[in-house]
Parts: sequence; C-alpha cells; structure tokens
Amino acid sequence: MKPVARLIEVSKIYRRPGTDVEVPALRSITLEIAEGEYTAIMGASGSGKSTLMNILGCLDRPTAGQYILGGVDVGTLDDNALSEIRSRHIGFIFQNFNLIPQLTVLENLEVPMFYLGIPPAERRRRAEELAVRVGLQERLDHRPMQLSGGQQQRVCIARALANDPLIILADEPTGALDSRTGQSILELFEALVESGRTIIIVTHDPTVAHRCRRVVHLHDGRIQRDERDARHAVAAEAGQLSP
Repeated sequence: MKPVARLIEVSKIYRRPGTDVEVPALRSITLEIAEGEYTAIMGASGSGKSTLMNILGCLDRPTAGQYILGGVDVGTLDDNALSEIRSRHIGFIFQNFNLIPQLTVLENLEVPMFYLGIPPAERRRRAEELAVRVGLQERLDHRPMQLSGGQQQRVCIARALANDPLIILADEPTGALDSRTGQSILELFEALVESGRTIIIVTHDPTVAHRCRRVVHLHDGRIQRDERDARHAVAAEAGQLSP
C-alpha cells in the first residue's frame, strides 16, 4: 500500500504567552499512513493527540521535521497553499458536528464544493449521491436541528467526502452519541474503509479504537506503541476480552 501521509521526525513546541517557557507537545514523531488504512490515535489528555491531528489536518505546522501529504511537503507551503491543500485533500469529522444551522442538509453538503468552484448543478448531483451513501436521502431539506445526533454525524461524514479527500480525520466522532448510534457510525466508517477510504480517528475510547485495524498510542508527545491488527489488545484494555 502506498503512503498517503508521512510524518518524519516531527516535533511541535508551544511557547507560553508572555514567557520564554517552551512546552513540547510532540517529540520526534515518525509515522506513515498507507492508502486505505483505518487508524486510531489514542492517548490520555495531554499526550499530543490534538496537536498531531492538527498537523495531519494542515491546521498547524510542525516546529521541526517534515509532513508529506500526497507527495507534497506541506511544511514548505505558504498559508494560502496550505489552505488549498486542506480544502482539496482532507475531510474533517468533528465530535460536535460543526454544521451550519441555517442551511439544509443539501446546502451543508454543497458548501465544500462551492469553495472548490464546482458548478451548482454538479454540486447538487454530488450532494444527493453523498446523502444516499450515508442513508439521508429523505432528509435533504431538513436543517441540523431537525435531525438526531446520529443523522447530524452522517451529514458530517458525507460532507467530509465531498472533496474526495486523500485522508479523513475524525476527532472523537462518537463522543456526542449514545452507544447504539455510535456503533452505527463506526459501521459506516468500516464500509468507507472497505471502499478504499483512508480514515484516522483520534480518540481516548478503547472501544472505538478496537474497531480500527491499527492503533497508535501516544504518551507525552511520543509514540509509545504502534499496533497493527491490534483489536484484541485494545479490547483487552477496555475489559471486553480476556488478555
């Protein structure tokens, strides 16, 4: 499998405002994500999960090291080029949905395509196809507040697919959902991976990580363990299986 995202000796250091105190968030992270891989990034609060997600999503830049996305060293790009990479090659799914409340499902799905300059008729056609894919074809004229939490998250998943991204980043995607609805969202992720999508889930929940094929454990800004086909090990940590 060819790599779609590569971090090479990536570090991130923040400086406390008004001081010379440096706070390391990531320390020499080297990580490769292959096309079609389903990866969970786990760790306690303060482990570096959010910083790593921000760098993978081109929302932040590393202090040192390289991030190569789709063959492009994004650390060399200016802010405009970085924004272009983000809009064209990354799909985001958030815990709290981040849908535009005044817009319908159809309009929310069309927003990323509008910024990519896709013509209106093509935007509508693709938005309708995405709605069918996530089972919301009967809700196109509904606004977010008229949907359940699970339906809103399905809109977010469809929206993340609108730009045909290289990678999809999901930040605690089931955190605002009940367990049954969360399971249905994870089943949808698994179907997307089977179709060839590359998904990275950032989570603190072992039961979510258990569904992934690879689990990267962070601790104090470093990779503590990188487990492939590690579902049994993660489930054991969650108390679901005997070690």
